[in-house]
Amino acid sequence: MTAPSFPPLMSGRAVTGATHPFDVARDLAAEGCDAGLIVHNVTANHLMAAIVLAPEVPLAEAMVMLPTCGVGFQNAFGALAPPEVAVQLEWSGGIRLNGASCGRLRVAAGGTDPEAEPDWLVIGLDLPLLQITERPGDQPDQTTLYDEGCAEMDPVELLEAWARHSLVWINTWEDAGPRALHAEWRGLAWRMGEEVTQNGLTGTFQGVDDRFGMLLRCPDTTHLIPLTTLLETQP
Repeated sequence: MTAPSFPPLMSGRAVTGATHPFDVARDLAAEGCDAGLIVHNVTANHLMAAIVLAPEVPLAEAMVMLPTCGVGFQNAFGALAPPEVAVQLEWSGGIRLNGASCGRLRVAAGGTDPEAEPDWLVIGLDLPLLQITERPGDQPDQTTLYDEGCAEMDPVELLEAWARHSLVWINTWEDAGPRALHAEWRGLAWRMGEEVTQNGLTGTFQGVDDRFGMLLRCPDTTHLIPLTTLLETQP
């Protein structure tokens, strides 16, 4: 398999076997590796990767990198996939292809105080390429790239494109603020305007605030669920 090529501000590090890039990236980030490192593991049935970032803003604001990399994924996928395959993004990081669940984005950080600048931030991507179960019909809400007609897509090219498009949106957010990112993301948001359950609360997903916190309208009040509630902690 060809080694991926990344933009000048990014570098790659491959891992193999059962090693998950997200775990490796967190460890390397905690040790002080350079921002822009992309740890990746591409197998026959899975694409896994994680980007190390070094935010210079408080954690609550830095969490916008989760939807930013989600938009980057949609742009990358849209450039390579058949036009009939639609991508939508769940607020919590899930990826939907033609309405079915197909992997997710995840996030960890070097700190948990929303108002403090974290030492690092890691955004992970998990994407199933091929079903390995003998009974895929048992999970009708789960799909893969192969099942959605993307068998010809090169996962290494998708990884490279995800890095490029995510970097473009990171730069756009830094240079021009969140307006363009909000507009792009809202057009991709899964189940906005519908009833959803998040963090044990069920209500109507009305939208997001300026830091992409979920606005969830319940019968008695509207809850604001910050993106920081999605942070994964070390096991």
